[in-house]
Amino acid sequence: MNAERLDPATVEIVRRRLEAIADEMQGVMLRSAVSPIVREANDASASLFLPDGTLIAQSNSLPLLLGCLMPAVNRMLREFPVETMRPGDAYLMNDPYDGGTHIPDVSLMVPAFAEGRVIALAAAIVHHQDMGGMTPGSLPTASTEIYQEGLRLPPLRLAREGVADPQILRIIALNTRTPDAFAWDLEAQAACCRGGAARMEELAARHGAAPLAAMMAELVRRAEMATRAAIRAIPDGSWTYEDALDNDGVELDRAVPIRVRVTVSGEAMTFDFTGSAPQVRGPVNAAPAGVMAGCFFALRAVTGPDIPNNGGCARPLTVVLPEGSVLNPRLPAPLNARTGTVKLATNAILGALAQALPERIPAANAGCSTIMALSGRHADGSTWVVTESMASAAGASAHGPGVSGISTDISNTMNMPAEAMETDAPVRVHHYRVRRGSGGTGRHAGGCGISREYEVLRGPLTLTFRGERHYHAARGAAGGGDGLPAEAWVIRADGRREGVRSKLTTVLQTGDRLLMGTAGAGGWGDAA
Repeated sequence: MNAERLDPATVEIVRRRLEAIADEMQGVMLRSAVSPIVREANDASASLFLPDGTLIAQSNSLPLLLGCLMPAVNRMLREFPVETMRPGDAYLMNDPYDGGTHIPDVSLMVPAFAEGRVIALAAAIVHHQDMGGMTPGSLPTASTEIYQEGLRLPPLRLAREGVADPQILRIIALNTRTPDAFAWDLEAQAACCRGGAARMEELAARHGAAPLAAMMAELVRRAEMATRAAIRAIPDGSWTYEDALDNDGVELDRAVPIRVRVTVSGEAMTFDFTGSAPQVRGPVNAAPAGVMAGCFFALRAVTGPDIPNNGGCARPLTVVLPEGSVLNPRLPAPLNARTGTVKLATNAILGALAQALPERIPAANAGCSTIMALSGRHADGSTWVVTESMASAAGASAHGPGVSGISTDISNTMNMPAEAMETDAPVRVHHYRVRRGSGGTGRHAGGCGISREYEVLRGPLTLTFRGERHYHAARGAAGGGDGLPAEAWVIRADGRREGVRSKLTTVLQTGDRLLMGTAGAGGWGDAA
């Protein structure tokens, strides 16, 4: 169907309907999952794709996982072309070296059919509570190769014409410490995708498969045109920015620099990470899927919220990721802790662009999500795992102060309520509050991090702590002050105090306490 013959009002209605379907998928998944990391922290995302793998709509959820679905869907399509699909089929994968992001994030895809052919793909990605590996939660802070981080799944056909493959499910169940939670969360993920596929089939029945395909193609074309126009409004030029991770989790005294050069030329944009650290021994390496998700987020952040989030937005963007670097490692480098790396890479892109758009881009946000996994055993000997992702703060801008206790970039997960933590783990949360004074000073102050204190009521528990910004503060902008670094301690029951150097795996006994304060964000403008 010719684009000139499409009714603009109908195209816009279809756009809104696609977005509503993606959001409905997200809601189904969050309401159905059992693990706290999903139902409380919302560490999951859903999207819709065209049959060729082009993104067409995203849920209102985590940019990191939304972006990581794009290469995962394309990888599954290379293994299983749409011509081989049948109604009721389902596909999954998680391999970080083959389109995935890190092992706990499992992607699932279900095709939607109309008039005898695939018209769309409904996909979802979930952070599963445990996928094996050397520590409960599959987030070992001191892993030195991918094989220590859990079970890698290549693209697989999980279900054929509505019947799940029991052998695949048995293999996964044998390699996770929490098989029941995995099964329930996977079913929530599948229900989300089945529902999305059904809604797309209803939409095709209303408009016709061919007209719907034409309207979706038009939405992608419009997004590309609007993105190119937004880039043309940015002055041509080239700007650099550098940040650093505290360490790699293995060599705790060695910072890991991340450097980017952002170039705007006409209606095209390039993010070049040449000069970033080579891949490291520890797990802060990031697979390209995660880095590309951060790049897509940064591009969308500067091109405007009115442009639909679909694959057309990414077409003007070129990303350079040197092979063998911390942002594009070679097998078998570990990479479970890639979130902090991607967050700092995203911050670096925005920091570079702030030199061209100082009134539009805020100071650096705290640039970290502190990840804490607690695990122990039930009375029957089975293992439980609770993972929490703690937000920090937003940077101040020319228009006002930063927001405290929030994540504002690629990993906008929710802080877990104290009641939920105390329900799912034998701990008491003594306090949960804003870490006053941790935001950078300035005409507008940066947002403050949060402070929490946990006491173990029944040990022993295994603690996996993965922090960032303990040694490299979030920088202020336009003369604003830097945010305060993060801090954490383990206080043993006998009073001994042990500092946490950003990343730690240890055992907590009854009466031990964990205290933490997440980093503050940068301030904007000279306070004077």
